Amino acid sequence: MEKWNQTSDDFILLGLFPSNQTGLLLLFLILFIFVLASVGNSTMIHLIRLDPRLHTPMYFLLSQLSLMDLMYITTTVPKMAFNFLSGQKCISFLGCGVQSFFFLTMACSEGLLLSSMAYDRYVAICHPLHYPICMSKMMCVKMIIGSWILGSINSLAHTVYALHIPYCQSRAIDHFFCDVPAMLPLACITASYGRVLFAVYHMRSKEGRKKAFTTCSTHLTVVTFYYAPFVYTYLRPRNFRSPAEDKILAVFYTILTPMLNPLIYSLRNKEVLGAMTREFGIFSTKKE
Repeated sequence: MEKWNQTSDDFILLGLFPSNQTGLLLLFLILFIFVLASVGNSTMIHLIRLDPRLHTPMYFLLSQLSLMDLMYITTTVPKMAFNFLSGQKCISFLGCGVQSFFFLTMACSEGLLLSSMAYDRYVAICHPLHYPICMSKMMCVKMIIGSWILGSINSLAHTVYALHIPYCQSRAIDHFFCDVPAMLPLACITASYGRVLFAVYHMRSKEGRKKAFTTCSTHLTVVTFYYAPFVYTYLRPRNFRSPAEDKILAVFYTILTPMLNPLIYSLRNKEVLGAMTREFGIFSTKKE
């Protein structure tokens, strides 16, 4: 049985294929597909750049799609192949973050770009007379830049979130790349709060312990309201999920939680109540 050193901050990628002849054959198949994809997308980009007849909005967007596909597959396959052939399944904390960022950026940006391409075809077919205006060169540039920027922002938020949360002793990711949903089951958020509560319980000052418990309980309430429906929605098996239930839970953590957070933080926080009293005069606090 393979064993890995988990005393460092490195993650372990369990990989896609078993370490045997069958796995090697499948890896070569993946590498063949990788070469075809790389050559095909590179060729498309080169052709669109050189041929003036392809300098139209549709092909301009298509060249960006090829670039995204090229970066998309390059983000995961080379590392997967290196790990399989070398027998080293480790990926550094920083490397995992970089891989996750670029993968999510490509995934989100490509989705947005595909929407832009669908709009391009819609205008060309349904409103051909308006096509030169609606799909001008400047509009294409805005669509492309918007796709990259929004994809990067979305990716950065998810990557920072995934790497910021604490992880338990096991850092073995059951995947062949650092995919955020595959990383979340390794998180030990509850354990980290347990350590905080343990430290608070052993505080010598009774007043300090009471204040700390109040602060922690408030934060834990907010964390529970946010993570409980989120985890229940996304970490369940797909066959146990229904669109109706997902929508109800989404309402909870996207609409109700933002509404409840100010109430939770203010009604149990003397500093906030005091500030509201000074500014609005609507609360009064008892002097101790």
